[in-house]
Amino acid sequence: MSTPDADEQLRQAVSQLAGREGCVWAGIYFVEDDSLVLGPESGAQDPSRRTSAPVLWRGTRVAELAADGDVDPAELETVAAEIADLCLVGWDTGGETWES
Repeated sequence: MSTPDADEQLRQAVSQLAGREGCVWAGIYFVEDDSLVLGPESGAQDPSRRTSAPVLWRGTRVAELAADGDVDPAELETVAAEIADLCLVGWDTGGETWES
């Protein structure tokens, strides 16, 4: 069995995060120019309960990991660090919508 590609691993990461008790949604926003563009997401958004953590690759913010619900900010930072290399794949979608 082959290892899932980076896109699939990012989808799995947000799905697992959104599936945790107390968390209703998770998503990754990629940095494009001066804005954030939503990439893979899972669950139903509730922005009033959002926590986010920067995804840094070699000190450069390449994405933002966000989760809605009861999410420990330290845990979110840990996941953000774990997916940093994977986020480089989706860093610049060229304005195209991320397909889930």
